[in-house]
Amino acid sequence: MTPAARVAAAIEVLDRWLDGVPAEKALTGWARGARYAGSKDRAAVRDHVYDVLRRKGACEVLGGVDGRGLMLGLLRLQGVDPVTVFTGEGHAPVPLCDAEQHGPDASPDIWRDVPDWLHQPLRESLGAHAADVVGTLQARAPLYLRVNARKASVNQAQERLLEDVIKTEACQVEMALRVTDGDRRLRQSSAYLDGLVEIQDLSVQMACAAVDWPQRGKVLDYCAGGGGKALAIAAVSDAQVLVHDAFPARMSDIPARAARAGVTLTTISRPEDREPYDLVLCDVPCSGSGTWRRDPEAKWRLTPERLAELGQVQRRIVKQAQALVRPGGRLVYMTCSLLDAENQAVVDAALSAPEWNVLTTARFLPPEASDGFFLAVLRRNGNG
Repeated sequence: MTPAARVAAAIEVLDRWLDGVPAEKALTGWARGARYAGSKDRAAVRDHVYDVLRRKGACEVLGGVDGRGLMLGLLRLQGVDPVTVFTGEGHAPVPLCDAEQHGPDASPDIWRDVPDWLHQPLRESLGAHAADVVGTLQARAPLYLRVNARKASVNQAQERLLEDVIKTEACQVEMALRVTDGDRRLRQSSAYLDGLVEIQDLSVQMACAAVDWPQRGKVLDYCAGGGGKALAIAAVSDAQVLVHDAFPARMSDIPARAARAGVTLTTISRPEDREPYDLVLCDVPCSGSGTWRRDPEAKWRLTPERLAELGQVQRRIVKQAQALVRPGGRLVYMTCSLLDAENQAVVDAALSAPEWNVLTTARFLPPEASDGFFLAVLRRNGNG
């Protein structure tokens, strides 16, 4: 496919997204009907779509509100003369009409790339960091890896990755690597398939490194999902690590991932049958506002009603988890959210129980932490 044909394909996908089809489903549908498209073509179209979703507000100002207008705006943001793309030749989009020939003179405000109703909550939550964080969310996030300490050192992992032409650099977290080249080859690399590395954002690794995980006893990952944090715990702790999720299907990949990593994770359906626990981790469902660089579609799906609903879910989960912790044990609360309504407000609600106190809270912000992330460690008073 020519570069112009890729733009035309992205326009088609974006129009389907604007009609309510999720981005990944729209991309898959296009790819199934475009057998001529190679892997590089599919990757390029996907990049166009997600670049638009990160900067949808600016693209609207510089181009228009439909798929064609959004891609026109993106090209202008990228410094590409759209006349060279919208030629009508071959599979290129049709030429620009008179109304499309010129965009506005001024650059759009960065806040246009966030839904209007979120401006105030973000400003209140982030304070002086708000503009910098919102600006950072306009760009793609780097890919980070966690080296599995059970199988390799950082240097050994880097050497194995290089065998598959994947270049990395060490980070401020001891076992973290940033991929600088070859990220699309990662899942086929021997280092990944043999369990030497796992994909895990730097912010999560920073938060996990800030927790003193028990070396004995029982640790419960109460909202385990795909098991990434449970794997990280098992890599550095000799405690028994148990995993649970209210939707067990989310944990379907955990057995294979644990086997690849060379660790043991015990899946349970009724956490109350194994209580009490020395530590319960709650990485709760949230808005994902800290991950909008990687999942920009999420910010356009989020509504005030959904945010309020998430807050209720988070409080309920924490209350359930608190009942599972032994006296003297700890509860670790995590979100990938930037919003105080999902972070400190939930911790404050948990502290209304008199036997609990907070040991530490920490907030990790992009770009230094890649994603936005929140951590709180609470202790249940007493001796277990």
